[in-house]
Amino acid sequence: MQKFTLLLLSLVLLAPLGIDLYLPTLPDIAVGLNTPVANIQTTIPLFLLVMGLGQIVAGPLVDNLGRKPIAIIGLLLYVAGSVLGATADVWLQFLAARIIQGCAVCCTAVVAFSGVRDRLNGDDAARAYGFLNGALNIVPALAPLLGGLLAEAFNWRAPFWFLTLYALFIGLLVVFFLPETRPADTQKVKGLPLRQYWQILRQPRFLAFAFANAGALGMVLTYVSLAPNVLMTEGRLSALQFSIAFGANGFWIMLVSVLVNKVIRKLGRPICLAIGALAMTTGAVMLTAGMWLLPDAWQTHWALYMLPVAVSVAGLAFTVGPATSYALEPYQQQAGVASALAGFIQMAGGSSAGLLMMALPLAEKSALALMMVAGALLAFIAWRFSKTVRGTLTAL
Repeated sequence: MQKFTLLLLSLVLLAPLGIDLYLPTLPDIAVGLNTPVANIQTTIPLFLLVMGLGQIVAGPLVDNLGRKPIAIIGLLLYVAGSVLGATADVWLQFLAARIIQGCAVCCTAVVAFSGVRDRLNGDDAARAYGFLNGALNIVPALAPLLGGLLAEAFNWRAPFWFLTLYALFIGLLVVFFLPETRPADTQKVKGLPLRQYWQILRQPRFLAFAFANAGALGMVLTYVSLAPNVLMTEGRLSALQFSIAFGANGFWIMLVSVLVNKVIRKLGRPICLAIGALAMTTGAVMLTAGMWLLPDAWQTHWALYMLPVAVSVAGLAFTVGPATSYALEPYQQQAGVASALAGFIQMAGGSSAGLLMMALPLAEKSALALMMVAGALLAFIAWRFSKTVRGTLTAL
């Protein structure tokens, strides 16, 4: 089972690698493609928006055709998008590359989370989700540093060639070692399962927890999208310093994730959701207070951005695992459809919120603070719903 979980993890990693690996190179990409850096920034939430929308289609496909074929299709698309990004010489080609990569990861993400639901139940499933979510935090910690080193040794195109090789390698592992896990009694659908989607969307419980994830993701996407400009352009950090600051935050989330498991065992998932809402609220207060109360000369210091972010992303760690488990628990025979719909709301909702915050005529820190407040409110609503759910989990 360990090998199976590691294979699923390798598929899940395609999404964060597609975001975090090229973060330190955003200014260089803008120069290389002769386009404003704002255009490159928007490819981050756009990537996840496509990923979210694509899951609406990928969910029925993994239930109808099986997990393994869709995983292979996703990996082939990822290779194509990575090669297109690595060879881009104009903005539109780079944009197309990111859209293709987004289509690819919607397939691999649905396969991974459906696979967990296929093979594992109860505490075993909770531990697997916890492992996947915890391991994902390694990527924000290490990928920017790797991307910065690759770009420094070669150029900004090197991270995309790395993604190409990674996807090819994982493709070989999937072809030879990933078993087909689709249950025999899986409910198949013709075309888009609009009726099934509608039945799930009518459940307030599902919506409350899915939108809590969307709010937390929107907060992180806003932070990630704005961080290169805030820290490197305004804060004058080098690419290496940016990678270290960004990576330290990833390791911080890993530590908080360990704490989340302990809190679940001792106090339960509702407490985690309440802590998540409180942490995001605190981060918004810290960020706003720093802008209003501290001297202008301090405003470009990295700590005024990263410390409130560290508090707020702790809220993400407390929110996402419990909310995901609450949302998917009732849908054993509709794992692909339910996972796809939850992923769609999380990715499309979070990325749309991030794009909206960046489009508003607000200072970058003000936009992030507003998104933190929205995430906190959605986590609070999920906490209220969790008080009415029966059943417990001892670990996540």
